[in-house]
Formats: sequence, structure tokens, C-alpha cells
Amino acid sequence: MAISNGVIYTGSSNNLIRMWKMPEFTECGQLKTKASMAVALGVSHDRVYAAYGDGKIRVWRRTWDGSFKHVRLATIPKTGGYVRSYIAGKDKTMKHLGPITSLAINISDDTLYSASLDKTVKIWRLSDLRCIETIQAHSEPINAIVVADDGVLYTASDDATVKVWRRNFCTGDWPHSLIVVLPAKFSPVKTLTLTADNRILYGGCTDGYIHYWLRGGFSGQLQYGGALQGHTHAVMCIANVGNYVISGSADSSSRVWLRESDGQHTCLAVLIGHRGPVRCVTAGLGRLGDDNEEECTICTGSLDGVIKLWRVTRTSKDSGPLSTSGYEYFELQ
Repeated sequence: MAISNGVIYTGSSNNLIRMWKMPEFTECGQLKTKASMAVALGVSHDRVYAAYGDGKIRVWRRTWDGSFKHVRLATIPKTGGYVRSYIAGKDKTMKHLGPITSLAINISDDTLYSASLDKTVKIWRLSDLRCIETIQAHSEPINAIVVADDGVLYTASDDATVKVWRRNFCTGDWPHSLIVVLPAKFSPVKTLTLTADNRILYGGCTDGYIHYWLRGGFSGQLQYGGALQGHTHAVMCIANVGNYVISGSADSSSRVWLRESDGQHTCLAVLIGHRGPVRCVTAGLGRLGDDNEEECTICTGSLDGVIKLWRVTRTSKDSGPLSTSGYEYFELQ
């Protein structure tokens, strides 16, 4: 699931990516392929990147002609390059050997990152869609990746660690080097999210905890900040917007956390209604566009095949304690 320019993109177990116009939450189009299910999505400006069960990434461009039409641009890796690499005996550098689990985009560096169950991260140059680097990142499958604006890459794995990588711009091939390994208390890390200012990294784990790390201003070093506890099963997805952190879990619930000015976190709401694990979540301030910090609009997708749209509103009476209200939602199948 991904959101961009007033449109929510959702993938499923079939080969369709459906598009929903906000705030009406009406379906406005579909992206179709002959491939199997879409397993990861990334959207940046007018480009949509979708990873499928066949280990390939499809790229679309939105036309901006007043409609929601998208034009298919390419498939990664390109067939010609893959064949040439295969003949040369270098096919392992071109295509993941296992399913892709996560995508991350850094437009300023002209790069697309893909993570896989094959324990590697591949870096693709967006200008020509070529693989320029493969990182043997973890000893176990990689579940999630995020990239900061300054090019720092974070990878999360079943080996119960988050690894931090920095791109070395002094070499022509731009290889990434490992900076630090962040332990996650012996629990596999399933999902990651990074705040907009790149200062706080959150990792959701199979034990139901959400660990977070704080990045120093000048040194850039990461320090363990604590853990958010509330879910009874694995945290499958996590997102953040403003001072809100939203988590989805295999316990079929989502939780909305507020990050206070002192750095502490409070659980504002527990969203209950799905009949299966919550697999993906995205969110926006206000009603997706008005930037009202007292309200948060949340979209959750579950393995029950249902998408729900929630609105959580904070209210305060006479400087008393904060309360939450307004869990109205749309439900689509």
C-alpha cells in the first residue's frame, strides 16, 4: 500500500493494483500485468514501482492529463540486460533469487532499492533502470528497508537486527558500507519506518514490540530510545506522519501512538475491525491534505481482503488529558 498525490495504491494476491481517489475513497483505476501478486509498492512523484511474485519490478508513469491513467514504462531487470548478464555468468547480480519483500526510493540519488528473502539488497539506477550494486546484507531474509534523504539505508531482517549502511561517494561504483548493527532484543524485525526529519527510526518485531532509535544531530549516531508495547502478536507494518506512529499487527488490530514533545509515546487508539492480520498501513494528517495535526486519517489493509479507512481525532478539554474520538471508517473489499 502506498499514497501519493491524493491517490492510494493497493496491491493484493491477484495481479491487480487498484487506485483509490481521496478523500472520497472511490476506485479510480487499476494497473494490470500478467505477473502474479504484487508484493511491494513504492510511489514517487509520477512514478509507481511495483514488485511482483516473479521477482521483477514493473514501472508506471502517471500521465497527468486530467485522468488517473498510468503508462507502463519498463520491467526491472530489463530482459536484454538479464540475458547478456546470464551469458556472461553474472545473472546473480541482475535478478533476486527469492521474492522481493520491500522497495525504497531515493530520487535525489537517482536510486531504487529492493530487498528480498534471498538476504540481499539490490540498488537500481533510476535513469536507466540498471542494477549497479548488490549488498549481501544479512544472514537471514530481509523483511523491510527504508532510505533517508541523505542516502543512509536501513535494512531489517529475520536475524533480529537492523543494519545501517552509508553510500561511499568516493568510488565510481558507489558501494555501500556497513556503519552499525542495531540489535532488536532477539526478535525478527518485520517492518521499518523513518520520521520525515530522519531523526527517529522505528522497527516492528515478531514479539509485538516496536523498538525505536534516535539519531544524533551532529554525530548522526543512533541511540536506542525504547520500545512501544501493546500488540499481542507480530507487528507486520508501521507508518508515521507528523507526531503519529501507526502500527498494524497479526493480532488483527492497529494502534495509533502519539510522540510527545518530551520524546515519550502514548497509545491514543486501538483500531479493531479486521478479521485477519493487518498487513499494510498508510496515513496522512487531517483528512489527507489539510495538515490538521489534531486529526489523522489512516488506511489499513488486511489478509481478510478488506481495506478500512479510519479517522482518529484528538480532543482536549480545558487543558485536561487528551482523548480520542471519531473512528468512522469506510470499508472496501
